[in-house]
Amino acid sequence: MEEVYLAGGCLWGVQEFIKYVPGVLSTEAGRANGSSHSTESDYDGYAECVRIEFDPTITSVELLMGHLFEIIDPYSVNKQGQDIGEKYRTGIYSKDTCHLKSAQSYIHSREDSAQIALEILPLTNFVPSDDIHQNHLSDYPNDHHLCHIPWALLRKYKTSDS
Repeated sequence: MEEVYLAGGCLWGVQEFIKYVPGVLSTEAGRANGSSHSTESDYDGYAECVRIEFDPTITSVELLMGHLFEIIDPYSVNKQGQDIGEKYRTGIYSKDTCHLKSAQSYIHSREDSAQIALEILPLTNFVPSDDIHQNHLSDYPNDHHLCHIPWALLRKYKTSDS
């Protein structure tokens, strides 16, 4: 099993979407690459993200990035949907340099690569979010309007084996 961390704006929506992708074994909402080790601190440079444990025999970093690009605006800097600020930037983080190289290859293979504002960096710190933020949209589906995720696409993944 392998781990990668994806940032795509509101972590609630990213987690709710990505957990249905084939090969994803578990997800955990949190903060990547901030300077604090606590959720009690003020903003410290982190990006809202989701830790993803995946089976590399079923999915790959490239496939996960393809799914991420279905739910984000890859050209937007520090903004996804109604969420604005540095903590809503898009990115992929990993302790595995092969994952970062795969992400860079994915970006460079796209015709629009020069316009993509996705950060690709080594993971330096991860702080899990409080329990209320874990699987939030599964527990509180009426909050779906708070995230930018295309809900028709999410329903497709929830009800199929795609």
